Amino acid sequence: MFPKSFLFVPGDSEKKLERGPSTGAQALILCLEDAVAEAKKSRARCIVAEYLASQAQRPAQLWVRVNPITTPHLLDDLSVVMAGRPDGIFFPKPSGAQDFVALDHFLTAFEVQNGIERGRTRVMSVVESAVGALHQHEFARASSRLSALTWGAEDMSADVGASTNKDEQGAFFLLHQMNRATSLLIAAAGNMQAVDGICADFRDETKLRAECARARREGFTGKIAIHPDQVAVINACFTPTDDEIAYAARVVEAFAQAGGAGTVGLDGKMLDLPHLKQARRLLVQAGK
Repeated sequence: MFPKSFLFVPGDSEKKLERGPSTGAQALILCLEDAVAEAKKSRARCIVAEYLASQAQRPAQLWVRVNPITTPHLLDDLSVVMAGRPDGIFFPKPSGAQDFVALDHFLTAFEVQNGIERGRTRVMSVVESAVGALHQHEFARASSRLSALTWGAEDMSADVGASTNKDEQGAFFLLHQMNRATSLLIAAAGNMQAVDGICADFRDETKLRAECARARREGFTGKIAIHPDQVAVINACFTPTDDEIAYAARVVEAFAQAGGAGTVGLDGKMLDLPHLKQARRLLVQAGK
């Protein structure tokens, strides 16, 4: 299942972790990176590992946001949390394909050590650095584990030395628009889920709904939340409506009845194979 909502949860907050399953988020990202101060990282690993072990029945997928491969923390993170069999690893700030190759080797070793099926642990990554954006084209075929891709404007802004990531009208600067669009493109090329980045104004529901609606029209199938109040909106916006599901089913049926034809007529419109592909994808998203 492609999660619609991914909620960041600080790995050093037992209270917020305990609340996680009740938020309705389809995936929780237990963060050991930016949300955890340097002095608290060791303790956060233990908290996350204990949390993973306690969640025998998981109402949501559990992902762990580890520290970047350029830090001394990554192997420590994996060595502690992999025993808890996370559903996936959220891999920040990759520079190129070589980072995914190295991560794959690390994960395979820890899977063997912990009696986990090789290749079971998926990877989601975020393009949020200048060097990562330049090499993003390498990500599409970098690792069979890589199943989702998103983008980030906050770390990217810091990386390029910007004081903000938006213009006077509140629109992202072109750099971030390009990064977002390329992330969507690379996700499609690599048969990954494209996940839209955060809406930092977590109290502005109108803005969040507008961002979700646009993202879904563009091809994103989920969005990251930074606050529990955003989850319900994201889930609703990325859920196909009954009318959309019914129409998609009719498109599929029309092609099935067409005896292999490449085009069909439906409701006075001519449809071809891209329409069939879109209809099938929507039905998969709807769990049909």
